[in-house]
Amino acid sequence: MSQKVRSLIQSGKILLFDGAMGTQLQARGLQPGQSPEEFGDRNPEVIARIHEDYLNAGAMFLTTNTFGGTRFKLPSGLAPRSFNRKMAETARSAAGDKGFVAGSVGPTGELLAPLGKVDFSELVDAFAEQISGLAQGGADLIQIETQFDLGEIRAAVVAARRVCDLPVAVSMTFESGSSLTGTSPLTFLDTMQNLGVDLIGTNCSLGPEGLEEIIRAMLPRATTPLLVQPNAGLPVLENGKTVFPLQPHPFAERMLRFPALGVQGVGGCCGTSPDHIRAMAQALRDVDVAALEARNVTGGPDLILTSRAVSVCIGPREPLVIIGERINPTGKKQLTAQFQAGEHALALDMAGQQIAQGAGVLDVNVGAPMVDETVLLPDLVSTLTARFSTPLSIDSSKPEAIEAALRQYPGSPLVNSISGESGRMEVLGPLCRTYGAPFILLPLAGSDLPETASQRLKIIENLLRRAEDLGIPRRLIMVDALALTVSSKPESAKHCLRTIRACREEWSLPTVIGLSNISFGLPARELLNSTFLAMAMAQGLCAVIAHPGARRVQETLAAGEVLLARDAQAKNFVGGYADWSAGGAGSAGSATTGQGGSTAKPALTLGEAVIQGDKDRILALLETALQDGAQPGTLLDEELIPAIMEVGRRYETREFFLPQLILSAETMQRAFDRLTPLLRESAGDAQRARIIMATVEGDIHDIGKNIVCLMLRNMGFEVHDLGKDVPAETIVRAAQDKQAGLIGLSALMTTTMVRMEDTVRMVKELGLSTKVMVGGAVVTEHFAQSIGADGYAPDAVAAVRLAARLLGDDARSRAEAS
Repeated sequence: MSQKVRSLIQSGKILLFDGAMGTQLQARGLQPGQSPEEFGDRNPEVIARIHEDYLNAGAMFLTTNTFGGTRFKLPSGLAPRSFNRKMAETARSAAGDKGFVAGSVGPTGELLAPLGKVDFSELVDAFAEQISGLAQGGADLIQIETQFDLGEIRAAVVAARRVCDLPVAVSMTFESGSSLTGTSPLTFLDTMQNLGVDLIGTNCSLGPEGLEEIIRAMLPRATTPLLVQPNAGLPVLENGKTVFPLQPHPFAERMLRFPALGVQGVGGCCGTSPDHIRAMAQALRDVDVAALEARNVTGGPDLILTSRAVSVCIGPREPLVIIGERINPTGKKQLTAQFQAGEHALALDMAGQQIAQGAGVLDVNVGAPMVDETVLLPDLVSTLTARFSTPLSIDSSKPEAIEAALRQYPGSPLVNSISGESGRMEVLGPLCRTYGAPFILLPLAGSDLPETASQRLKIIENLLRRAEDLGIPRRLIMVDALALTVSSKPESAKHCLRTIRACREEWSLPTVIGLSNISFGLPARELLNSTFLAMAMAQGLCAVIAHPGARRVQETLAAGEVLLARDAQAKNFVGGYADWSAGGAGSAGSATTGQGGSTAKPALTLGEAVIQGDKDRILALLETALQDGAQPGTLLDEELIPAIMEVGRRYETREFFLPQLILSAETMQRAFDRLTPLLRESAGDAQRARIIMATVEGDIHDIGKNIVCLMLRNMGFEVHDLGKDVPAETIVRAAQDKQAGLIGLSALMTTTMVRMEDTVRMVKELGLSTKVMVGGAVVTEHFAQSIGADGYAPDAVAAVRLAARLLGDDARSRAEAS
């Protein structure tokens, strides 16, 4: 059946998925706060009838009742593998030979380290356990849906590939143009296409109009079939129940716009019913799917690298990308010493400097004597990805170190490199395919260097053939054209240029060189490097491994982009070189063309350390300030709190995303923990305002709530976190026992948000003065008002301001003013 599904996807015909499961379960006996999975396990006949209703309505794909089917979410009495097998068998029986089964894989509710505490291998194991059960039960397709973090999606895709060969569909949910952890629709698409999934799309969070914007954002580079599953509008509360207002026929009319955009897979999410799917099936009966424009456009990027938040395109019509070379211990005694000690403060400094100088990608190499690369490389990769959004190049001669680093990386990194060395392609090639990681193909085979272009091209051709035999797509390959030193091989520059041109003309492959090799052993190296760079750019060079701070290289690169018509109206060049003079200093740094992400210079103040999330420096800066006589309260009020509020402002304006917010908050927490005993000494018996935080009964999601707790503690509040799935009685009792002035409630599901009213009602019945604020993905201002809550906070930053207002705490009132 899996091959039949793949053929159907490749046919270009409309793929009609079913609608919501949760709202159908509510209408058939699911109680507020009850686990849909537990209900389904006890009532499989109800699940079967829902599947049959969708099949009779015209759905081609029936989605299993396994959205929360990992070990992280299932009630303790349910074994993940057997439960998922049972639900897949139920759907398989209902589908018969008239439909297909899509095995639903939802988010775990955990954050991947370093944002959270769960590591990649744990997520892969949990997803593999679930997906193997789905496959055993007869699923025809694995549907990884409603995901919010790119790293977790990678874990689910890797798990699917480990345990089955079924087609994979992946949907991400977006809000205000990005996912919760800061991924744009286009970067999501780029990463999924590198992973080679079969369907890519978006679902939930918005109605058809909102998801149309998300789909349009993907179209410029979409070559993989697209899938869209909107909600039936935005939820509203009517008579104490959550209702999605968009009716079947208006919903179907709005769905007509998607096939014209090239969307092949359509279905419904929250609030949609068999009637919605029936109306959509009728409306789309004679509608053809338009071809995706990106498939017919020549001249797009040949290769794309991604981080969690940034895509870097590499190709002949893209700006040449500088791959910063400095994080490499070769010839660097201080960096080597730090790596040997397991430290990476200097590497982080080098990263920030290179990004500021225009590096679009950072090469990361930790190979030095007495360094365990399998430990240090993934650790440094994890730290770099938490601090910077610039994509990385993972550089090691050890496959096991590369694999360990690939597990830590949340997007599509570059692997440097795969040569013709015996067995290297067979080991690393499948790894790169599995993790969706583009790689540098290095034309070396045996002990002799290939000095001529023809020798190199022969090796390249052989390596491409081996890659093809391993199922590795060309979109993951970039060739190192080998820049060898002209001091010992005078003709080597010519052969490198011929190799660049041949890779473009014969295979349409992008090329890269290690620039500094060309001038080794000669004086005026920067002059030679920059001149050769200009010549290589003219032949089609796409990327260069170099020191981005080299002034002549910067100038050549900026001028070359103008002359190759890749700097429209010379905008970047004019902006960077308007005051340039021959031999003068110019302003080269501002004219670089790197596509990388955030820049950062080493933090010099406490405020800068918080904003940059510099956990390594914050305590040293704090100790220095205290030794210089600064008062703890002054440091908190005048440096730390204004800094964390600036982080909050950037988060609200979408300059920062969840990873930066968490990192800054954790940095602030380190400083606050150090200051806390000193503040208590000066404050005497003064009490801090107390807050009770909890996720409501029946809801097992607590990511958002945990972030709110972290931010509130940063602002000096005494926070008591009761965890998740907490009954109203427990919450109110804790508020009484702790004499808390505020209760904060969180809910992620429409089935559990109604439980917030239980706490509000109980507080009022007992005559408590405690205020109640609410928040969560499905919660709105209107809902908060309808249940009588004292306030609504859409995110952690807003929660801090709301808490300050509700508590009337003078010491925290500056949170509102910031």
